[in-house]
Amino acid sequence: MSENSMSVGPMSTDEPEQDATVASDEVTTDEVDEGNTAAPGSARGGGRRRMLEREGEVAADFLETLLDIADLDGDIDLDIDGDRAAVAVVDSDEGRVPRRLVGQDGKVLEALQELTRLAVQSATGDRSRLMLDVAGHRAARRAELVEVARAAIASVKESGESYDLEPMTAFERKVVHDEVLAGGLASDSSGTEPRRFVVVHPATGDEPGTEKEATESGSDASPSAPAASIAEESVDPA
Repeated sequence: MSENSMSVGPMSTDEPEQDATVASDEVTTDEVDEGNTAAPGSARGGGRRRMLEREGEVAADFLETLLDIADLDGDIDLDIDGDRAAVAVVDSDEGRVPRRLVGQDGKVLEALQELTRLAVQSATGDRSRLMLDVAGHRAARRAELVEVARAAIASVKESGESYDLEPMTAFERKVVHDEVLAGGLASDSSGTEPRRFVVVHPATGDEPGTEKEATESGSDASPSAPAASIAEESVDPA
């Protein structure tokens, strides 16, 4: 187990957009505030890192207690991913993390992430954008979504027409927006939760984009011409 991991063994109790040229159209707790980015090694960057490390520690304590109360196995890994704390509940030597903590379509995971964020906010006084993963669900889903996005990109480049994807969570839409941006096309989100979906457009700038979601509580975005990417997730549903 790494020094950034906490082991939670068998415990006895009786029982988280912009254009293709911008990558995210739901500006929420899951989106990176560009103003918070600081150069590595700068005083501001160092302070931000310490704050994210603190978020991870609080989240780990909360999750460790939760697993203990529920008598569930799992190790807790802490990291920093870009401008947010990344916390993962992974299988331990004592046993596997119950997949019910992920739930159907990741709904339990999203709820657990929100509870963890609230616990961090309660302890630090600051709103948290931490990303929680359980049993590698988000990592695996991210890989799947990259392939989905690449297929959509290929279709749009071949046909020259916009392409609608299936409804996704804010976290999933953000992954797609980022991949579309990397592929040189434009994307935005359309519809309302829980049926909100990504639309991939040709990179002509002629396609009408949907209204930006800066006022929404989701977390993705995207439409129009080259622009700096707003790094993400949801109240994020993340």
